[in-house]
Amino acid sequence: MSAQKGREITISVLKFNPRSKVSKPHFVDYKLEETPGMTLFIALNYIRENFDPDLSFDFVCRAGICGSCGMVVNGKPALACRTLIANYPEEKLTLMPMPAFELIKDLSVNTGKWMDKMSKRVESWIHSNEEVDISKMEERVDPDIADQTFELDRCIECGICVASCGTILMRPDFVGPVGLNRIARFEVDPHDNRTAEDFYELIGDDNGIFGCMSLMACEDHCPKHLPLQNKIAYLRRKLVSLR
Repeated sequence: MSAQKGREITISVLKFNPRSKVSKPHFVDYKLEETPGMTLFIALNYIRENFDPDLSFDFVCRAGICGSCGMVVNGKPALACRTLIANYPEEKLTLMPMPAFELIKDLSVNTGKWMDKMSKRVESWIHSNEEVDISKMEERVDPDIADQTFELDRCIECGICVASCGTILMRPDFVGPVGLNRIARFEVDPHDNRTAEDFYELIGDDNGIFGCMSLMACEDHCPKHLPLQNKIAYLRRKLVSLR
């Protein structure tokens, strides 16, 4: 008795190499058979191994930890390794690279360059005047405060929230949800001595906290389900009270 065949699906990929003088953006359709538990990551690797070795996309961990495989799937940004083909009954997936980031080729974008710029802009490190003495134990932190810090530290910088953000499409210099989340992370950290005034100087403008249109697609699509809505609203209320 032969095994039951899976349904045939079509994956349409926008291919383009901006470093080639002859390359032009165009869609290429690939047809393949769905297998049980198939993710988009598995499908893309199958395509590259069997149909198109030139296809470019990023991946590292395959487990939603590294954040490398972000792309736009049927109009919505998602991680390929966390996207089940079975969740698409229309049997066709259209893939495009995430906007707001520099395009490398096909589905591969340079999120690292954008994240590095953002990190420097919000001064993403502990600010303290105290000298560190590694021979002594660290000061104790209230467990609830530590949990709040660790919760925001779960961000994997995948760029999904950036690609979901309507403000960034209009203001390329907007710090983005990931930048605001980073500020919220250090604002709650008792090791950081910065004041609300200090944070206002970093993000107290239309390219910062006051530029957010509160569409909250960032939280809707965040693969780690970070509380971006609550944290952005909290920062806005706190900083607007200073002026």
